[in-house]
Amino acid sequence: MDVNAAVAAVAAIAGVCTGVIAMLAFRWSERDQKRPTRTSLHTDPVLPPGVDTVLSVLRSSAVVLDEGDSVVKASSAAYALGLVRGGKLAVDPMLQMARDTRRDGEIRQVELDLPRRGTGRGEALAVSARVAPLGSRLVLLLVEDLTEARRIEAVRRDFVANVSHELKTPVGALSLLSEAVMDASDDPEAVERFAGRMQIEATRLTNLVQELIDLSRVQNDDPLEDAEPVRVDELVAEAMDRSRHQASHKQITMAAGGTAELQIWGNRGQLAAALGNLVENAVNYSPARTRVGIAARRVTAPGGDFIEVAVTDQGIGISDKDKERIFERFYRVDPARSRATGGTGLGLAIVKHVAASHGGEVTVWSSEGQGSTFTLRLPEAAAHRDRGTGHGGGLDDETTPPDATTATTTYEPIPAPEVLP
Repeated sequence: MDVNAAVAAVAAIAGVCTGVIAMLAFRWSERDQKRPTRTSLHTDPVLPPGVDTVLSVLRSSAVVLDEGDSVVKASSAAYALGLVRGGKLAVDPMLQMARDTRRDGEIRQVELDLPRRGTGRGEALAVSARVAPLGSRLVLLLVEDLTEARRIEAVRRDFVANVSHELKTPVGALSLLSEAVMDASDDPEAVERFAGRMQIEATRLTNLVQELIDLSRVQNDDPLEDAEPVRVDELVAEAMDRSRHQASHKQITMAAGGTAELQIWGNRGQLAAALGNLVENAVNYSPARTRVGIAARRVTAPGGDFIEVAVTDQGIGISDKDKERIFERFYRVDPARSRATGGTGLGLAIVKHVAASHGGEVTVWSSEGQGSTFTLRLPEAAAHRDRGTGHGGGLDDETTPPDATTATTTYEPIPAPEVLP
Protein backbone atom coordinates (compact mmCIF):
# COMPACT_ATOMS: atom_id res chain seq x y z
CA MET A 1 0.00 0.00 0.00
CA ASP A 2 2.88 2.35 0.85
CA VAL A 3 4.46 1.64 -2.49
CA ASN A 4 1.27 2.37 -4.39
CA ALA A 5 0.77 5.61 -2.50
CA ALA A 6 4.31 6.69 -3.29
CA VAL A 7 3.84 5.95 -7.01
CA ALA A 8 0.59 7.90 -7.07
CA ALA A 9 2.25 10.86 -5.34
CA VAL A 10 5.12 10.88 -7.83
CA ALA A 11 2.68 10.71 -10.77
CA ALA A 12 0.67 13.60 -9.40
CA ILE A 13 3.78 15.72 -8.94
CA ALA A 14 4.92 14.89 -12.47
CA GLY A 15 1.52 15.84 -13.91
CA VAL A 16 1.56 19.17 -12.10
CA CYS A 17 5.06 19.95 -13.38
CA THR A 18 4.06 19.05 -16.94
CA GLY A 19 1.03 21.35 -16.77
CA VAL A 20 3.11 24.23 -15.42
CA ILE A 21 5.74 23.77 -18.14
CA ALA A 22 3.05 23.63 -20.85
CA MET A 23 1.40 26.79 -19.54
CA LEU A 24 4.70 28.65 -19.44
CA ALA A 25 5.54 27.54 -22.98
CA PHE A 26 2.13 28.71 -24.23
CA ARG A 27 2.52 32.11 -22.60
CA TRP A 28 6.04 32.49 -23.99
CA SER A 29 4.88 31.61 -27.51
CA GLU A 30 1.94 34.03 -27.31
CA ARG A 31 4.16 36.90 -26.19
CA ASP A 32 6.68 36.11 -28.90
CA GLN A 33 3.96 36.27 -31.57
CA LYS A 34 2.74 39.65 -30.39
CA ARG A 35 6.24 41.13 -30.46
CA PRO A 36 6.78 43.21 -33.73
CA THR A 37 9.64 41.99 -35.85
CA ARG A 38 12.11 44.05 -37.86
CA THR A 39 10.52 42.84 -41.09
CA SER A 40 7.02 43.83 -40.10
CA LEU A 41 8.24 47.27 -39.02
CA HIS A 42 9.80 47.82 -42.42
CA THR A 43 7.18 46.41 -44.77
CA ASP A 44 3.92 47.33 -43.04
CA PRO A 45 4.12 51.03 -42.08
CA VAL A 46 0.99 52.60 -40.66
CA LEU A 47 -0.08 56.20 -41.36
CA PRO A 48 -0.62 58.36 -38.29
CA PRO A 49 -4.30 58.70 -37.31
CA GLY A 50 -6.21 61.18 -39.48
CA VAL A 51 -3.48 61.58 -42.12
CA ASP A 52 -5.29 59.37 -44.64
CA THR A 53 -8.44 61.49 -44.35
CA VAL A 54 -6.51 64.75 -44.75
CA LEU A 55 -4.66 63.53 -47.84
CA SER A 56 -7.90 62.46 -49.49
CA VAL A 57 -9.29 66.03 -49.47
CA LEU A 58 -6.13 67.87 -50.55
CA ARG A 59 -6.16 69.51 -53.99
CA SER A 60 -2.42 68.88 -54.32
CA SER A 61 -1.02 65.55 -55.46
CA ALA A 62 0.11 63.66 -52.33
CA VAL A 63 2.61 60.81 -51.96
CA VAL A 64 3.77 59.15 -48.72
CA LEU A 65 7.08 57.22 -48.80
CA ASP A 66 8.45 54.74 -46.27
CA GLU A 67 12.03 54.02 -45.21
CA GLY A 68 12.70 52.03 -48.36
CA ASP A 69 11.33 54.72 -50.72
CA SER A 70 8.26 52.61 -51.43
CA VAL A 71 4.93 54.37 -51.86
CA VAL A 72 2.69 53.85 -48.83
CA LYS A 73 -0.08 56.18 -49.98
CA ALA A 74 -0.63 58.14 -53.19
CA SER A 75 -3.56 60.22 -54.36
CA SER A 76 -5.22 59.69 -57.74
CA ALA A 77 -3.85 63.06 -58.90
CA ALA A 78 -0.30 61.78 -58.29
CA TYR A 79 -0.95 58.86 -60.62
CA ALA A 80 -2.56 61.17 -63.19
CA LEU A 81 0.53 63.39 -63.25
CA GLY A 82 2.78 60.35 -63.68
CA LEU A 83 4.56 60.85 -60.35
CA VAL A 84 4.03 57.24 -59.20
CA ARG A 85 4.71 54.16 -61.31
CA GLY A 86 4.93 50.58 -60.14
CA GLY A 87 4.70 51.52 -56.48
CA LYS A 88 7.72 53.84 -56.73
CA LEU A 89 8.20 57.60 -57.05
CA ALA A 90 9.15 58.10 -60.71
CA VAL A 91 10.67 61.59 -60.48
CA ASP A 92 14.34 61.41 -59.47
CA PRO A 93 14.71 65.00 -58.14
CA MET A 94 11.69 64.50 -55.86
CA LEU A 95 13.02 61.13 -54.70
CA GLN A 96 16.35 62.72 -53.77
CA MET A 97 14.53 65.46 -51.87
CA ALA A 98 12.61 62.82 -49.92
CA ARG A 99 15.85 61.02 -48.97
CA ASP A 100 17.48 64.26 -47.84
CA THR A 101 14.43 65.16 -45.74
CA ARG A 102 14.34 61.70 -44.17
CA ARG A 103 18.00 62.09 -43.25
CA ASP A 104 17.95 65.55 -41.64
CA GLY A 105 14.24 66.23 -41.05
CA GLU A 106 14.24 69.56 -42.93
CA ILE A 107 11.32 70.69 -45.09
CA ARG A 108 12.28 71.30 -48.72
CA GLN A 109 10.51 72.96 -51.66
CA VAL A 110 11.44 73.28 -55.34
CA GLU A 111 9.80 74.09 -58.70
CA LEU A 112 10.39 71.68 -61.54
CA ASP A 113 9.51 71.36 -65.23
CA LEU A 114 8.54 67.78 -66.00
CA PRO A 115 7.94 66.25 -69.45
CA ARG A 116 4.31 65.39 -70.19
CA ARG A 117 3.81 61.65 -70.42
CA GLY A 118 2.18 60.33 -73.58
CA THR A 119 1.61 63.68 -75.35
CA GLY A 120 4.35 63.33 -77.93
CA ARG A 121 4.98 67.06 -77.66
CA GLY A 122 7.73 69.07 -76.02
CA GLU A 123 5.41 70.81 -73.60
CA ALA A 124 6.60 70.84 -69.99
CA LEU A 125 4.52 70.30 -66.88
CA ALA A 126 5.35 73.00 -64.33
CA VAL A 127 5.02 71.79 -60.73
CA SER A 128 5.92 72.91 -57.23
CA ALA A 129 7.09 70.07 -54.95
CA ARG A 130 7.24 70.27 -51.14
CA VAL A 131 8.69 67.50 -48.96
CA ALA A 132 8.24 67.20 -45.17
CA PRO A 133 8.80 64.43 -42.57
CA LEU A 134 5.70 62.56 -41.42
CA GLY A 135 6.45 60.95 -38.09
CA SER A 136 9.79 59.27 -37.51
CA ARG A 137 9.86 56.96 -40.53
CA LEU A 138 7.58 58.36 -43.24
CA VAL A 139 8.02 61.28 -45.67
CA LEU A 140 5.18 63.31 -47.21
CA LEU A 141 5.46 64.78 -50.72
CA LEU A 142 2.95 67.40 -51.93
CA VAL A 143 3.00 68.44 -55.60
CA GLU A 144 1.06 71.41 -57.02
CA ASP A 145 0.44 71.76 -60.78
CA LEU A 146 1.45 75.30 -61.85
CA THR A 147 1.09 74.82 -65.61
CA GLU A 148 -2.19 76.71 -66.00
CA ALA A 149 -1.08 79.51 -63.67
CA ARG A 150 2.09 80.02 -65.68
CA ARG A 151 0.14 80.05 -68.95
CA ILE A 152 -2.22 82.71 -67.60
CA GLU A 153 0.72 84.76 -66.38
CA ALA A 154 2.36 84.55 -69.82
CA VAL A 155 -0.89 85.66 -71.49
CA ARG A 156 -1.12 88.59 -69.06
CA ARG A 157 2.46 89.68 -69.80
CA ASP A 158 1.90 89.47 -73.55
CA PHE A 159 -1.35 91.40 -73.24
CA VAL A 160 0.28 94.22 -71.26
CA ALA A 161 3.17 94.38 -73.74
CA ASN A 162 0.79 94.47 -76.72
CA VAL A 163 -1.43 97.13 -75.17
CA SER A 164 1.60 99.29 -74.39
CA HIS A 165 2.82 98.99 -77.97
CA GLU A 166 -0.59 99.72 -79.49
CA LEU A 167 -1.14 102.76 -77.27
CA LYS A 168 2.35 104.07 -77.92
CA THR A 169 1.79 104.35 -81.68
CA PRO A 170 -1.14 106.82 -81.78
CA VAL A 171 0.09 108.72 -78.70
CA GLY A 172 3.50 109.21 -80.31
CA ALA A 173 1.87 110.30 -83.58
CA LEU A 174 -0.29 112.85 -81.74
CA SER A 175 2.78 114.26 -80.01
CA LEU A 176 4.68 114.68 -83.29
CA LEU A 177 1.68 116.16 -85.09
CA SER A 178 1.07 118.67 -82.33
CA GLU A 179 4.68 119.85 -82.65
CA ALA A 180 4.22 120.11 -86.42
CA VAL A 181 1.11 122.26 -85.91
CA MET A 182 3.01 124.60 -83.61
CA ASP A 183 5.87 124.93 -86.10
CA ALA A 184 3.43 125.57 -88.97
CA SER A 185 1.34 128.17 -87.18
CA ASP A 186 1.92 130.64 -90.02
CA ASP A 187 0.80 128.15 -92.68
CA PRO A 188 -3.00 127.59 -92.52
CA GLU A 189 -2.94 124.79 -95.08
CA ALA A 190 -0.28 122.85 -93.15
CA VAL A 191 -2.17 123.37 -89.90
CA GLU A 192 -5.34 122.03 -91.49
CA ARG A 193 -3.50 119.01 -92.90
CA PHE A 194 -1.81 118.19 -89.61
CA ALA A 195 -5.05 118.70 -87.69
CA GLY A 196 -6.76 116.18 -89.96
CA ARG A 197 -4.02 113.65 -89.24
CA MET A 198 -4.42 114.34 -85.53
CA GLN A 199 -8.13 113.56 -85.78
CA ILE A 200 -7.34 110.23 -87.45
CA GLU A 201 -4.87 109.23 -84.73
CA ALA A 202 -7.24 110.42 -81.99
CA THR A 203 -10.02 108.29 -83.50
CA ARG A 204 -7.71 105.28 -83.64
CA LEU A 205 -6.75 105.81 -80.01
CA THR A 206 -10.40 106.15 -78.98
CA ASN A 207 -11.34 102.97 -80.83
CA LEU A 208 -8.48 101.07 -79.21
CA VAL A 209 -9.45 102.17 -75.70
CA GLN A 210 -13.11 101.37 -76.35
CA GLU A 211 -12.32 97.90 -77.64
CA LEU A 212 -10.09 97.26 -74.62
CA ILE A 213 -13.04 98.21 -72.42
CA ASP A 214 -15.36 95.97 -74.45
CA LEU A 215 -12.94 93.04 -74.24
CA SER A 216 -12.55 93.47 -70.49
CA ARG A 217 -16.32 93.61 -70.08
CA VAL A 218 -17.07 90.46 -72.07
CA GLN A 219 -14.33 88.57 -70.21
CA ASN A 220 -15.45 89.56 -66.72
CA ASP A 221 -19.22 89.99 -66.97
CA ASP A 222 -21.83 87.27 -67.08
CA PRO A 223 -23.89 88.07 -70.19
CA LEU A 224 -26.74 85.83 -69.08
CA GLU A 225 -27.49 88.04 -66.06
CA ASP A 226 -29.18 90.54 -68.40
CA ALA A 227 -30.13 88.02 -71.07
CA GLU A 228 -33.21 88.45 -73.19
CA PRO A 229 -34.55 87.18 -76.52
CA VAL A 230 -32.82 89.13 -79.27
CA ARG A 231 -34.13 89.18 -82.84
CA VAL A 232 -31.46 88.18 -85.34
CA ASP A 233 -32.77 90.45 -88.10
CA GLU A 234 -32.40 93.45 -85.75
CA LEU A 235 -28.80 92.50 -84.98
CA VAL A 236 -28.07 92.14 -88.69
CA ALA A 237 -29.62 95.52 -89.52
CA GLU A 238 -27.61 97.19 -86.75
CA ALA A 239 -24.37 95.57 -87.92
CA MET A 240 -24.99 96.70 -91.50
CA ASP A 241 -25.77 100.26 -90.39
CA ARG A 242 -22.48 100.33 -88.52
CA SER A 243 -20.50 99.60 -91.71
CA ARG A 244 -22.77 101.45 -94.15
CA HIS A 245 -20.51 104.47 -94.63
CA GLN A 246 -17.36 102.42 -95.32
CA ALA A 247 -19.25 100.09 -97.66
CA SER A 248 -20.68 103.05 -99.55
CA HIS A 249 -17.23 104.56 -99.90
CA LYS A 250 -15.88 101.31 -101.41
CA GLN A 251 -19.03 100.61 -103.45
CA ILE A 252 -19.63 97.33 -101.63
CA THR A 253 -23.10 95.79 -101.64
CA MET A 254 -24.34 94.30 -98.39
CA ALA A 255 -27.12 91.71 -98.62
CA ALA A 256 -28.92 89.97 -95.75
CA GLY A 257 -31.34 87.07 -95.66
CA GLY A 258 -31.95 83.51 -94.57
CA THR A 259 -34.57 82.12 -92.21
CA ALA A 260 -36.88 84.80 -90.86
CA GLU A 261 -37.96 85.57 -87.29
CA LEU A 262 -35.06 83.89 -85.53
CA GLN A 263 -34.16 84.82 -81.95
CA ILE A 264 -31.05 84.37 -79.84
CA TRP A 265 -30.97 84.29 -76.05
CA GLY A 266 -28.28 86.61 -74.66
CA ASN A 267 -27.01 90.10 -73.98
CA ARG A 268 -28.12 92.37 -76.80
CA GLY A 269 -25.21 94.79 -76.56
CA GLN A 270 -22.56 92.07 -76.68
CA LEU A 271 -24.25 90.19 -79.50
CA ALA A 272 -24.56 93.39 -81.55
CA ALA A 273 -20.87 94.18 -80.98
CA ALA A 274 -19.78 90.67 -82.03
CA LEU A 275 -21.81 90.59 -85.25
CA GLY A 276 -20.87 94.21 -85.97
CA ASN A 277 -17.18 93.31 -85.76
CA LEU A 278 -17.62 90.47 -88.25
CA VAL A 279 -19.45 92.65 -90.76
CA GLU A 280 -16.98 95.50 -90.31
CA ASN A 281 -14.03 93.18 -90.95
CA ALA A 282 -15.74 91.78 -94.06
CA VAL A 283 -16.17 95.30 -95.47
CA ASN A 284 -12.68 96.49 -94.53
CA TYR A 285 -10.90 93.50 -96.06
CA SER A 286 -12.99 93.29 -99.24
CA PRO A 287 -11.97 94.93 -102.51
CA ALA A 288 -14.12 97.70 -103.96
CA ARG A 289 -17.26 96.79 -105.89
CA THR A 290 -17.66 93.37 -104.27
CA ARG A 291 -20.40 91.87 -102.11
CA VAL A 292 -20.80 91.01 -98.41
CA GLY A 293 -23.58 88.61 -97.40
CA ILE A 294 -25.09 87.99 -93.97
CA ALA A 295 -27.27 84.87 -93.69
CA ALA A 296 -29.03 83.32 -90.69
CA ARG A 297 -30.46 79.84 -90.26
CA ARG A 298 -31.56 77.39 -87.58
CA VAL A 299 -29.46 74.27 -86.96
CA THR A 300 -30.90 71.32 -85.04
CA ALA A 301 -28.57 69.73 -82.48
CA PRO A 302 -29.08 67.03 -79.80
CA GLY A 303 -28.73 69.55 -76.96
CA GLY A 304 -31.10 72.09 -78.49
CA ASP A 305 -31.42 74.22 -81.60
CA PHE A 306 -28.76 76.76 -82.52
CA ILE A 307 -28.79 79.84 -84.71
CA GLU A 308 -25.97 80.26 -87.22
CA VAL A 309 -25.23 83.71 -88.59
CA ALA A 310 -22.70 83.56 -91.43
CA VAL A 311 -20.87 86.62 -92.78
CA THR A 312 -19.35 86.01 -96.22
CA ASP A 313 -17.05 88.29 -98.18
CA GLN A 314 -15.12 88.18 -101.45
CA GLY A 315 -11.93 89.55 -99.93
CA ILE A 316 -8.30 88.57 -99.84
CA GLY A 317 -8.87 85.41 -97.79
CA ILE A 318 -6.81 83.98 -94.96
CA SER A 319 -3.95 81.49 -95.18
CA ASP A 320 -4.03 78.22 -93.23
CA LYS A 321 -1.25 79.30 -90.86
CA ASP A 322 -3.09 82.54 -90.01
CA LYS A 323 -6.48 80.89 -89.44
CA GLU A 324 -5.18 79.28 -86.25
CA ARG A 325 -4.30 82.65 -84.72
CA ILE A 326 -6.76 85.22 -86.02
CA PHE A 327 -8.83 85.09 -82.82
CA GLU A 328 -5.83 86.01 -80.66
CA ARG A 329 -5.73 89.50 -79.21
CA PHE A 330 -3.77 92.01 -81.34
CA TYR A 331 -2.98 89.41 -84.01
CA ARG A 332 -3.22 90.77 -87.54
CA VAL A 333 -2.98 88.84 -90.78
CA ASP A 334 -1.66 91.94 -92.57
CA PRO A 335 -0.43 94.54 -90.04
CA ALA A 336 0.07 97.23 -92.68
CA ARG A 337 -3.45 96.82 -94.05
CA SER A 338 -4.91 96.69 -90.53
CA ARG A 339 -3.33 100.02 -89.66
CA ALA A 340 -4.57 101.50 -92.91
CA THR A 341 -8.13 100.45 -92.07
CA GLY A 342 -7.83 101.49 -88.43
CA GLY A 343 -7.95 97.92 -87.12
CA THR A 344 -6.85 97.27 -83.54
CA GLY A 345 -6.52 93.48 -83.65
CA LEU A 346 -9.14 93.06 -80.91
CA GLY A 347 -12.33 92.67 -82.95
CA LEU A 348 -12.19 88.91 -83.48
CA ALA A 349 -11.00 88.33 -79.90
CA ILE A 350 -14.17 90.08 -78.71
CA VAL A 351 -16.28 87.91 -81.05
CA LYS A 352 -14.66 84.76 -79.66
CA HIS A 353 -15.30 85.72 -76.02
CA VAL A 354 -18.89 86.77 -76.70
CA ALA A 355 -19.62 83.47 -78.44
CA ALA A 356 -18.03 81.42 -75.65
CA SER A 357 -19.79 83.32 -72.85
CA HIS A 358 -23.16 82.74 -74.58
CA GLY A 359 -22.55 79.00 -74.90
CA GLY A 360 -21.68 79.12 -78.60
CA GLU A 361 -18.68 79.36 -80.88
CA VAL A 362 -17.28 81.19 -83.89
CA THR A 363 -15.68 79.38 -86.82
CA VAL A 364 -14.03 80.46 -90.04
CA TRP A 365 -13.74 79.08 -93.54
CA SER A 366 -11.37 80.87 -95.88
CA SER A 367 -9.28 80.41 -98.97
CA GLU A 368 -6.68 82.87 -100.19
CA GLY A 369 -8.04 84.92 -103.06
CA GLN A 370 -11.58 83.50 -102.68
CA GLY A 371 -12.86 85.27 -99.59
CA SER A 372 -13.88 84.18 -96.11
CA THR A 373 -16.95 83.06 -94.18
CA PHE A 374 -17.18 83.66 -90.43
CA THR A 375 -20.00 81.80 -88.71
CA LEU A 376 -21.36 82.78 -85.31
CA ARG A 377 -23.20 79.82 -83.74
CA LEU A 378 -25.35 80.61 -80.68
CA PRO A 379 -28.20 78.92 -78.77
CA GLU A 380 -31.70 79.81 -79.93
CA ALA A 381 -34.15 81.50 -77.55
CA ALA A 382 -36.23 78.42 -76.76
CA ALA A 383 -39.25 80.31 -75.41
CA HIS A 384 -39.63 82.17 -78.73
CA ARG A 385 -38.72 79.36 -81.09
CA ASP A 386 -40.71 79.34 -84.29
CA ARG A 387 -40.69 76.06 -86.16
CA GLY A 388 -41.87 77.65 -89.39
CA THR A 389 -39.70 76.98 -92.38
CA GLY A 390 -37.58 79.77 -93.81
CA HIS A 391 -37.65 80.88 -97.39
CA GLY A 392 -34.99 79.79 -99.77
CA GLY A 393 -33.13 81.91 -102.19
CA GLY A 394 -29.69 82.53 -103.57
CA LEU A 395 -26.74 84.81 -102.95
CA ASP A 396 -24.79 84.85 -106.16
CA ASP A 397 -21.13 85.79 -106.61
CA GLU A 398 -21.74 88.69 -108.95
CA THR A 399 -20.07 91.92 -108.00
CA THR A 400 -21.78 95.26 -107.79
CA PRO A 401 -21.87 97.11 -111.11
CA PRO A 402 -19.10 99.72 -111.50
CA ASP A 403 -21.60 102.56 -111.39
CA ALA A 404 -22.89 101.59 -107.91
CA THR A 405 -22.29 104.42 -105.47
CA THR A 406 -24.12 103.39 -102.31
CA ALA A 407 -24.29 100.36 -100.06
CA THR A 408 -27.63 98.65 -100.34
CA THR A 409 -29.49 96.93 -97.54
CA THR A 410 -31.70 94.15 -98.84
CA TYR A 411 -33.57 91.43 -97.02
CA GLU A 412 -34.03 89.02 -99.88
CA PRO A 413 -34.32 85.50 -98.49
CA ILE A 414 -30.93 83.83 -98.97
CA PRO A 415 -29.59 80.63 -97.45
CA ALA A 416 -26.47 80.43 -95.34
CA PRO A 417 -23.40 79.78 -97.52
CA GLU A 418 -22.79 76.13 -98.17
CA VAL A 419 -18.98 76.54 -98.20
CA LEU A 420 -18.71 76.16 -94.46
CA PRO A 421 -16.41 73.33 -93.40
